[in-house]
Amino acid sequence: MGDALAVEDQRSILSVRSIVPEPSSITKLVKRYRALILKLLPVEVELSQISDATSSIITPEVIAAFARAGGDFGEAVPFCLLRAKATFMKEAYANPADYDENLCRAVAAECLARRIVHNLPVDRLESVMSTRYRYKESDGDDSAPMSALETAIDQHGTIFLSSSEAQHVVNSLWKGDWVQRNNENMDIDYVPYERTESNRFWDHLNPERLSVPRYQSIFRIVVWFVFLFVYSQSVQSPLDTMDPSRNWDWAEVVLYIMAIAFLVEEIIKMFKIIRIANRPMATIGFWTIVNFLTDGLLISAFILRVIGLSMDSSKDEEASLLHFRSFQVLACVAPLIWMKLLTVFDGYKTVGSLQVVVTRMLRESTIFFILLGIMAVGFVQSMYALDAADGETGGAAIVVNNLIQALLGSPDFDSPSERFGYPFGLIIFYGWNFISTIILVNVLIALFGSAYQDVTDNETDEYLVFFAHKTIDLIRAPDSFVYIAPFNLIEAVLIAPLEWILPKEWYINLNRYIMSTLFFIPLTLIALFESQIAHSRSQRLRAYFSGPPPDEEGDPKVEDPTVDDDSQGEISKVKFEDLVKVFPNTALTEGALVQREIKDLRKQLDRLEKLVSGKEKS
Repeated sequence: MGDALAVEDQRSILSVRSIVPEPSSITKLVKRYRALILKLLPVEVELSQISDATSSIITPEVIAAFARAGGDFGEAVPFCLLRAKATFMKEAYANPADYDENLCRAVAAECLARRIVHNLPVDRLESVMSTRYRYKESDGDDSAPMSALETAIDQHGTIFLSSSEAQHVVNSLWKGDWVQRNNENMDIDYVPYERTESNRFWDHLNPERLSVPRYQSIFRIVVWFVFLFVYSQSVQSPLDTMDPSRNWDWAEVVLYIMAIAFLVEEIIKMFKIIRIANRPMATIGFWTIVNFLTDGLLISAFILRVIGLSMDSSKDEEASLLHFRSFQVLACVAPLIWMKLLTVFDGYKTVGSLQVVVTRMLRESTIFFILLGIMAVGFVQSMYALDAADGETGGAAIVVNNLIQALLGSPDFDSPSERFGYPFGLIIFYGWNFISTIILVNVLIALFGSAYQDVTDNETDEYLVFFAHKTIDLIRAPDSFVYIAPFNLIEAVLIAPLEWILPKEWYINLNRYIMSTLFFIPLTLIALFESQIAHSRSQRLRAYFSGPPPDEEGDPKVEDPTVDDDSQGEISKVKFEDLVKVFPNTALTEGALVQREIKDLRKQLDRLEKLVSGKEKS
């Protein structure tokens, strides 16, 4: 009974009208929660004792106390707890002596945020997750606006994002049941899509539906297949491509237009995210780097091609060389382009988890490359000096090439003796092989193994975080009208300049007409899907596209069912409430249950003592 009252008390607090506090108020709330967590965890405890569902530390009474600590700003509580987690982790890295204690407090803050969101009324979930708050930074300036969901994603909060409530928000945004509304001052709201349940085609023929993450992802995949086909056409005939007298063909024109469109899209997206994100580097993922590398190489090939065509190939041999270099650079893009096909299947848990593993491995390998770079500078300098000792030098490129070959497992032990002087060149080369291939490479293998183990041990939660990051990444940069590349060039050249000239209503209508024309085919397919397939009479189709069935907890028809024919008997002779009375309270540990029983017994003893003392006086 006490647990139920605590939860109801918390719900009543969080059900008040949404209020956005000032940055100074948010900062004070964060400090208050830090003080509460320091009181809750003055010493280090096992992390499992904090994150466990039946934790004896994060009890229903503790959760209710933290919910009440927000006062009139109850909906800001999850965000403030996640901010408190960030400050604890910052202190943990700054003070290694107290790392474990601060890590426990950071985990407690995230667990509390998750439990409080779990007790939210359903109608307040979108507001709590989407409302963006500002806080005072260390220099006194206001921070960029951030929501609780965005903060958890930037912090890689597996505990918070793996909750059913967070995933409900993410899946609703992914499928388009909820849409992101961009407000003034870079604020946003997640609002239900009003026509979700409609089965009329014209209700779903809406250009704004193209901004739904699921449809964006599918459309981008289709565009990428087209791009892959065009690229293959451009490089399938090397002799024709490298002919100096050959001008542009249709494949090259389309290829470079699409490359410029992709680059413009990435730059605009990064610019918008840098403006609104407190930690811009946290929003840069593995595919962001791959995209910039791909676009950078394609633009480099384009520039070389243009310079080569601007020269007279019959008089200038440099034109032929530039044509050749342009094709070489273009050919190097192929692995990156084909690598992007992995995103086609990242909706599957195995492929998505594989991407998380690769990303974590690359991140963990940073220390390896730092150590390798420091050691390599010393060895390059030593071998270059030995090479130049006889008055002749082959250049640093030969030295670097020998060291790289040794690192990759193919050392040439004859060259150091001949070129760098015996025995010192050979000794230095032996030292490089020992340090790089035996010590540093094994360090890299250990780091890779540790990263792989960390992800696989928590594979489901890691994938849910990956999926949340992918979904929010598609809508985070504020854009009311999504022109997916390469159509974004039309927006940038012809439409965007009109925003400063036309009235707001005219500009909105112009975008709707142009998007309806440009994306008529995908918008028609989306409308057909939402009106016919998603609302199909086939239960199998509905179940596949609609996700898991609704929660039946608390449904009286499920708990106390009745039979159609009373003459056959009765199912609910014993009521559901009477049946569950004998169930143990699995939400609490055995120790917590014992403590609760002791408290109840103490209250009864106090009541009995007062009763006995009252009779004696009378």
